[in-house]
Amino acid sequence: DPQQLELATSSKRKLRRFIVMDEVVNELYGSKVRQYFEANDVQYEILALPTTEETKSMDLVLSILREVQAFSIDRRTEPIIAIGGGVCLDIVGLAASLYRRRTPYIRVPTTLLSYVDASVGAKNGVNFLQCKNKLGGYTPPVASFLDRSFIQSIPRRHISNGLGEILKMALMKHKGLFDLLKSHGKYLLDTKFQSYSDSTSRGDAALQTTRIAIETMLEELAPNLWEDDLDRLVDFGHLISPELEMRVLPSLMHGEAVTIDMAFMTYVAYARGLLSHGEKEQIIQCMQGLELPVWHGACSWHLIQRALVERLKHGGGQPRMPLPTGLGVAEIFNDTSEETLKEAYQLWVDD
Repeated sequence: DPQQLELATSSKRKLRRFIVMDEVVNELYGSKVRQYFEANDVQYEILALPTTEETKSMDLVLSILREVQAFSIDRRTEPIIAIGGGVCLDIVGLAASLYRRRTPYIRVPTTLLSYVDASVGAKNGVNFLQCKNKLGGYTPPVASFLDRSFIQSIPRRHISNGLGEILKMALMKHKGLFDLLKSHGKYLLDTKFQSYSDSTSRGDAALQTTRIAIETMLEELAPNLWEDDLDRLVDFGHLISPELEMRVLPSLMHGEAVTIDMAFMTYVAYARGLLSHGEKEQIIQCMQGLELPVWHGACSWHLIQRALVERLKHGGGQPRMPLPTGLGVAEIFNDTSEETLKEAYQLWVDD
Protein backbone atom coordinates (compact mmCIF):
# COMPACT_ATOMS: atom_id res chain seq x y z
CA ASP A 1 0.00 0.00 0.00
CA PRO A 2 1.78 3.20 -1.19
CA GLN A 3 0.04 5.32 1.47
CA GLN A 4 1.16 3.03 4.27
CA LEU A 5 4.68 2.92 2.84
CA GLU A 6 4.83 6.73 2.72
CA LEU A 7 3.47 6.94 6.26
CA ALA A 8 6.08 4.48 7.51
CA THR A 9 9.07 6.03 5.72
CA SER A 10 8.22 9.69 6.31
CA SER A 11 7.37 9.29 9.96
CA LYS A 12 9.74 10.80 12.53
CA ARG A 13 9.07 7.76 14.66
CA LYS A 14 11.79 5.12 14.55
CA LEU A 15 10.96 1.90 12.68
CA ARG A 16 9.93 -0.77 15.16
CA ARG A 17 9.48 -4.53 14.74
CA PHE A 18 8.34 -7.33 17.05
CA ILE A 19 9.78 -10.71 16.04
CA VAL A 20 8.81 -14.17 17.27
CA MET A 21 11.49 -16.73 16.53
CA ASP A 22 11.71 -20.44 17.21
CA GLU A 23 14.35 -20.93 19.94
CA VAL A 24 16.43 -23.32 17.81
CA VAL A 25 16.40 -20.85 14.90
CA ASN A 26 17.37 -18.12 17.37
CA GLU A 27 20.46 -20.11 18.40
CA LEU A 28 21.48 -20.53 14.74
CA TYR A 29 20.48 -17.21 13.19
CA GLY A 30 19.52 -14.86 16.06
CA SER A 31 22.78 -12.89 15.93
CA LYS A 32 22.41 -12.31 12.15
CA VAL A 33 18.81 -11.13 12.56
CA ARG A 34 19.87 -8.73 15.33
CA GLN A 35 22.72 -7.38 13.19
CA TYR A 36 20.24 -6.81 10.34
CA PHE A 37 17.83 -4.75 12.44
CA GLU A 38 20.65 -2.79 14.09
CA ALA A 39 22.27 -2.03 10.71
CA ASN A 40 18.91 -0.66 9.53
CA ASP A 41 18.38 1.37 12.71
CA VAL A 42 15.23 -0.53 13.68
CA GLN A 43 14.02 -0.70 17.27
CA TYR A 44 13.16 -4.36 17.78
CA GLU A 45 12.32 -7.07 20.25
CA ILE A 46 12.94 -10.77 19.59
CA LEU A 47 10.86 -13.30 21.53
CA ALA A 48 12.47 -16.75 21.27
CA LEU A 49 10.09 -19.60 22.06
CA PRO A 50 9.98 -23.42 21.94
CA THR A 51 7.56 -23.99 19.04
CA THR A 52 6.75 -27.69 18.74
CA GLU A 53 3.54 -29.69 18.28
CA GLU A 54 3.57 -30.33 22.05
CA THR A 55 3.72 -26.57 22.88
CA LYS A 56 1.33 -25.50 20.09
CA SER A 57 -1.39 -24.16 22.39
CA MET A 58 -3.46 -21.11 23.33
CA ASP A 59 -1.15 -20.67 26.33
CA LEU A 60 1.73 -19.92 23.96
CA VAL A 61 -0.46 -17.59 21.89
CA LEU A 62 -1.38 -15.63 25.03
CA SER A 63 2.25 -15.42 26.14
CA ILE A 64 3.09 -13.88 22.73
CA LEU A 65 0.23 -11.40 23.01
CA ARG A 66 1.36 -10.26 26.47
CA GLU A 67 4.78 -9.41 25.02
CA VAL A 68 3.22 -7.70 21.98
CA GLN A 69 1.11 -5.56 24.30
CA ALA A 70 4.16 -4.61 26.37
CA PHE A 71 6.11 -3.68 23.20
CA SER A 72 3.11 -1.62 21.98
CA ILE A 73 3.02 -1.93 18.19
CA ASP A 74 1.11 0.15 15.66
CA ARG A 75 -1.12 -2.46 14.05
CA ARG A 76 -1.24 -0.65 10.70
CA THR A 77 2.46 -0.08 10.05
CA GLU A 78 4.34 -2.51 12.31
CA PRO A 79 3.74 -6.13 11.27
CA ILE A 80 4.69 -8.96 13.61
CA ILE A 81 7.39 -11.15 12.06
CA ALA A 82 7.42 -14.94 12.54
CA ILE A 83 10.71 -16.73 11.86
CA GLY A 84 10.61 -20.51 12.23
CA GLY A 85 8.97 -23.73 11.12
CA GLY A 86 5.30 -24.38 10.46
CA VAL A 87 4.31 -24.53 14.13
CA CYS A 88 5.88 -21.12 14.79
CA LEU A 89 4.16 -19.61 11.73
CA ASP A 90 0.79 -21.08 12.77
CA ILE A 91 1.02 -19.82 16.37
CA VAL A 92 2.14 -16.30 15.42
CA GLY A 93 -0.51 -16.09 12.69
CA LEU A 94 -3.22 -16.85 15.23
CA ALA A 95 -1.78 -14.40 17.76
CA ALA A 96 -1.64 -11.63 15.12
CA SER A 97 -5.20 -12.33 13.97
CA LEU A 98 -6.45 -11.95 17.56
CA TYR A 99 -4.52 -8.81 18.52
CA ARG A 100 -6.68 -5.73 17.88
CA ARG A 101 -8.84 -8.14 15.80
CA ARG A 102 -6.26 -8.31 13.02
CA THR A 103 -2.64 -7.21 13.08
CA PRO A 104 -0.54 -7.76 9.94
CA TYR A 105 2.18 -10.39 10.15
CA ILE A 106 4.99 -11.72 7.96
CA ARG A 107 6.02 -15.37 7.60
CA VAL A 108 9.68 -16.34 7.27
CA PRO A 109 9.79 -20.16 6.99
CA THR A 110 13.01 -21.88 8.07
CA THR A 111 12.20 -25.56 7.36
CA LEU A 112 11.46 -27.24 4.04
CA LEU A 113 7.96 -28.21 5.23
CA SER A 114 7.04 -24.65 6.19
CA TYR A 115 8.72 -23.30 3.01
CA VAL A 116 6.35 -25.21 0.70
CA ASP A 117 3.31 -25.58 3.00
CA ALA A 118 2.83 -23.22 5.96
CA SER A 119 4.18 -20.23 4.00
CA VAL A 120 1.27 -20.59 1.55
CA GLY A 121 -2.39 -19.93 2.32
CA ALA A 122 -4.36 -18.26 5.08
CA LYS A 123 -4.74 -20.88 7.81
CA ASN A 124 -3.32 -20.57 11.30
CA GLY A 125 -4.10 -22.38 14.54
CA VAL A 126 -3.16 -24.35 17.63
CA ASN A 127 -3.86 -27.80 19.03
CA PHE A 128 -6.68 -28.18 21.57
CA LEU A 129 -7.88 -31.15 23.64
CA GLN A 130 -5.41 -33.49 21.87
CA CYS A 131 -6.85 -32.49 18.48
CA LYS A 132 -4.60 -31.04 15.80
CA ASN A 133 -5.30 -27.38 14.88
CA LYS A 134 -8.72 -27.47 16.55
CA LEU A 135 -8.60 -23.73 17.27
CA GLY A 136 -7.67 -21.27 14.54
CA GLY A 137 -8.77 -19.01 11.75
CA TYR A 138 -8.08 -17.77 8.24
CA THR A 139 -5.86 -14.70 8.22
CA PRO A 140 -3.29 -14.55 5.42
CA PRO A 141 0.08 -12.89 6.05
CA VAL A 142 0.91 -9.62 4.33
CA ALA A 143 3.99 -11.40 2.93
CA SER A 144 6.01 -14.60 3.04
CA PHE A 145 9.76 -14.24 2.60
CA LEU A 146 11.34 -17.40 1.18
CA ASP A 147 15.07 -18.09 1.63
CA ARG A 148 16.32 -21.63 1.03
CA SER A 149 19.61 -20.95 2.84
CA PHE A 150 17.77 -21.55 6.15
CA ILE A 151 17.16 -25.15 5.06
CA GLN A 152 20.88 -26.04 5.00
CA SER A 153 21.02 -26.12 8.82
CA ILE A 154 18.10 -28.51 9.40
CA PRO A 155 18.64 -32.27 9.93
CA ARG A 156 18.24 -34.71 7.03
CA ARG A 157 15.05 -36.14 8.54
CA HIS A 158 13.46 -32.67 8.38
CA ILE A 159 14.28 -32.50 4.66
CA SER A 160 12.46 -35.83 4.16
CA ASN A 161 9.59 -34.45 6.23
CA GLY A 162 9.17 -31.51 3.84
CA LEU A 163 9.49 -33.80 0.82
CA GLY A 164 6.32 -35.56 2.04
CA GLU A 165 4.22 -32.44 1.41
CA ILE A 166 5.95 -31.83 -1.93
CA LEU A 167 5.14 -35.41 -2.96
CA LYS A 168 1.50 -34.77 -2.05
CA MET A 169 1.29 -32.00 -4.66
CA ALA A 170 3.17 -34.13 -7.20
CA LEU A 171 0.73 -37.04 -6.86
CA MET A 172 -2.34 -34.82 -6.97
CA LYS A 173 -1.43 -32.35 -9.72
CA HIS A 174 1.96 -32.62 -11.43
CA LYS A 175 3.62 -35.70 -12.95
CA GLY A 176 6.67 -33.59 -13.84
CA LEU A 177 7.18 -32.87 -10.15
CA PHE A 178 6.80 -36.58 -9.36
CA ASP A 179 9.46 -37.39 -11.96
CA LEU A 180 11.77 -34.75 -10.42
CA LEU A 181 11.37 -36.35 -6.98
CA LYS A 182 12.01 -39.83 -8.39
CA SER A 183 15.17 -38.84 -10.25
CA HIS A 184 16.61 -36.17 -7.92
CA GLY A 185 15.26 -37.13 -4.47
CA LYS A 186 18.57 -38.38 -3.07
CA TYR A 187 20.42 -35.38 -4.53
CA LEU A 188 17.95 -32.99 -2.87
CA LEU A 189 18.41 -34.78 0.46
CA ASP A 190 22.21 -34.78 0.13
CA THR A 191 22.43 -31.08 -0.84
CA LYS A 192 19.64 -29.93 1.53
CA PHE A 193 17.91 -28.02 -1.28
CA GLN A 194 20.83 -25.66 -1.82
CA SER A 195 21.74 -24.42 -5.31
CA TYR A 196 25.37 -24.89 -6.32
CA SER A 197 27.39 -23.73 -9.29
CA ASP A 198 27.40 -27.24 -10.74
CA SER A 199 23.64 -27.62 -10.25
CA THR A 200 22.93 -26.31 -13.75
CA SER A 201 23.73 -29.79 -15.04
CA ARG A 202 20.77 -30.97 -12.97
CA GLY A 203 18.59 -28.04 -14.04
CA ASP A 204 18.73 -26.74 -10.44
CA ALA A 205 16.40 -29.42 -9.07
CA ALA A 206 15.99 -27.59 -5.74
CA LEU A 207 14.64 -24.42 -7.37
CA GLN A 208 12.40 -26.33 -9.79
CA THR A 209 11.00 -28.62 -7.09
CA THR A 210 10.15 -25.88 -4.60
CA ARG A 211 8.76 -23.55 -7.26
CA ILE A 212 6.43 -26.18 -8.76
CA ALA A 213 5.30 -27.33 -5.29
CA ILE A 214 4.41 -23.78 -4.26
CA GLU A 215 2.78 -22.90 -7.59
CA THR A 216 0.57 -26.02 -7.53
CA MET A 217 -0.33 -25.34 -3.89
CA LEU A 218 -1.29 -21.76 -4.76
CA GLU A 219 -3.41 -22.98 -7.70
CA GLU A 220 -5.42 -25.08 -5.26
CA LEU A 221 -5.59 -22.65 -2.33
CA ALA A 222 -6.01 -19.20 -3.90
CA PRO A 223 -9.53 -19.71 -5.37
CA ASN A 224 -10.68 -21.38 -2.13
CA LEU A 225 -8.74 -19.51 0.54
CA TRP A 226 -11.46 -19.77 3.21
CA GLU A 227 -12.35 -23.39 2.32
CA ASP A 228 -15.91 -22.60 1.24
CA ASP A 229 -15.55 -25.63 -1.05
CA LEU A 230 -14.70 -28.68 1.05
CA ASP A 231 -13.57 -30.74 -1.98
CA ARG A 232 -9.83 -30.08 -1.74
CA LEU A 233 -7.06 -32.07 -3.43
CA VAL A 234 -4.60 -30.60 -0.89
CA ASP A 235 -6.35 -32.73 1.77
CA PHE A 236 -4.66 -35.83 0.30
CA GLY A 237 -2.66 -37.37 3.12
CA HIS A 238 -4.69 -35.48 5.72
CA LEU A 239 -7.60 -37.87 6.36
CA ILE A 240 -5.86 -40.33 8.69
CA SER A 241 -2.69 -38.42 9.55
CA PRO A 242 -4.10 -35.89 12.08
CA GLU A 243 -5.34 -38.74 14.29
CA LEU A 244 -2.11 -40.73 13.83
CA GLU A 245 0.20 -37.76 14.39
CA MET A 246 -1.47 -36.68 17.65
CA ARG A 247 -1.64 -40.30 18.88
CA VAL A 248 2.10 -40.94 18.61
CA LEU A 249 3.56 -37.47 19.37
CA PRO A 250 6.45 -36.77 19.16
CA SER A 251 7.64 -39.89 17.31
CA LEU A 252 6.22 -38.89 13.89
CA MET A 253 6.73 -35.55 12.19
CA HIS A 254 3.90 -33.99 10.19
CA GLY A 255 5.21 -34.85 6.72
CA GLU A 256 5.94 -38.41 7.84
CA ALA A 257 2.39 -38.90 9.14
CA VAL A 258 1.04 -37.41 5.89
CA THR A 259 3.15 -39.86 3.85
CA ILE A 260 1.86 -42.86 5.83
CA ASP A 261 -1.69 -41.63 5.13
CA MET A 262 -0.81 -41.19 1.42
CA ALA A 263 0.68 -44.69 1.30
CA PHE A 264 -2.55 -46.20 2.63
CA MET A 265 -4.65 -44.11 0.23
CA THR A 266 -2.43 -45.28 -2.63
CA TYR A 267 -3.48 -48.84 -1.73
CA VAL A 268 -7.11 -47.67 -1.59
CA ALA A 269 -6.74 -46.23 -5.11
CA TYR A 270 -5.16 -49.52 -6.24
CA ALA A 271 -7.95 -51.59 -4.64
CA ARG A 272 -10.51 -49.42 -6.46
CA GLY A 273 -8.76 -50.00 -9.80
CA LEU A 274 -7.71 -46.35 -10.13
CA LEU A 275 -3.99 -47.22 -10.17
CA SER A 276 -2.15 -50.08 -11.85
CA HIS A 277 0.15 -52.31 -9.83
CA GLY A 278 3.13 -50.61 -11.48
CA GLU A 279 1.90 -47.12 -10.58
CA LYS A 280 1.30 -48.17 -6.97
CA GLU A 281 4.82 -49.59 -6.79
CA GLN A 282 6.33 -46.42 -8.29
CA ILE A 283 4.63 -44.27 -5.65
CA ILE A 284 5.72 -46.47 -2.72
CA GLN A 285 9.28 -46.74 -4.07
CA CYS A 286 9.43 -42.94 -4.49
CA MET A 287 8.38 -42.49 -0.84
CA GLN A 288 11.09 -44.89 0.28
CA GLY A 289 13.63 -43.15 -1.96
CA LEU A 290 12.79 -39.89 -0.17
CA GLU A 291 13.50 -41.73 3.12
CA LEU A 292 9.89 -41.45 4.25
CA PRO A 293 7.92 -44.08 6.22
CA VAL A 294 5.23 -45.95 4.28
CA TRP A 295 3.62 -47.73 7.25
CA HIS A 296 3.32 -47.36 11.03
CA GLY A 297 2.23 -49.92 13.60
CA ALA A 298 -0.02 -47.40 15.37
CA CYS A 299 -2.05 -46.90 12.18
CA SER A 300 -4.49 -49.68 13.09
CA TRP A 301 -7.78 -50.44 11.37
CA HIS A 302 -9.54 -49.03 14.46
CA LEU A 303 -7.62 -45.73 14.17
CA ILE A 304 -8.45 -45.48 10.45
CA GLN A 305 -12.16 -46.02 11.18
CA ARG A 306 -12.16 -43.37 13.88
CA ALA A 307 -10.27 -40.88 11.70
CA LEU A 308 -12.77 -41.36 8.84
CA VAL A 309 -15.70 -40.78 11.23
CA GLU A 310 -14.05 -37.46 12.20
CA ARG A 311 -13.59 -36.71 8.51
CA LEU A 312 -17.35 -37.18 7.91
CA LYS A 313 -18.08 -34.63 10.66
CA HIS A 314 -15.82 -32.02 9.08
CA GLY A 315 -16.75 -32.85 5.48
CA GLY A 316 -20.48 -32.13 5.73
CA GLY A 317 -21.33 -35.82 5.97
CA GLN A 318 -19.10 -36.85 3.05
CA PRO A 319 -15.59 -38.35 3.24
CA ARG A 320 -14.37 -36.16 0.35
CA MET A 321 -11.47 -38.55 -0.22
CA PRO A 322 -8.79 -37.34 -2.67
CA LEU A 323 -7.27 -40.32 -4.50
CA PRO A 324 -4.68 -40.54 -7.28
CA THR A 325 -6.14 -41.76 -10.57
CA GLY A 326 -2.70 -41.96 -12.17
CA LEU A 327 0.67 -40.32 -11.58
CA GLY A 328 0.06 -36.59 -11.14
CA VAL A 329 -3.73 -36.72 -11.59
CA ALA A 330 -6.44 -37.14 -8.96
CA GLU A 331 -10.14 -36.85 -8.14
CA ILE A 332 -12.32 -36.56 -5.02
CA PHE A 333 -14.37 -39.68 -4.14
CA ASN A 334 -17.33 -40.12 -1.79
CA ASP A 335 -18.23 -43.73 -2.60
CA THR A 336 -15.36 -45.88 -1.30
CA SER A 337 -16.93 -48.87 0.46
CA GLU A 338 -15.76 -50.23 3.80
CA GLU A 339 -15.05 -53.51 2.04
CA THR A 340 -12.62 -51.76 -0.34
CA LEU A 341 -10.96 -49.92 2.57
CA LYS A 342 -10.50 -53.21 4.45
CA GLU A 343 -9.08 -54.91 1.36
CA ALA A 344 -6.65 -52.01 0.84
CA TYR A 345 -5.64 -52.08 4.51
CA GLN A 346 -4.89 -55.80 4.39
CA LEU A 347 -2.82 -55.45 1.20
CA TRP A 348 -0.93 -52.56 2.79
CA VAL A 349 -0.17 -54.45 6.01
CA ASP A 350 0.86 -57.60 4.08
CA ASP A 351 3.28 -55.62 1.91
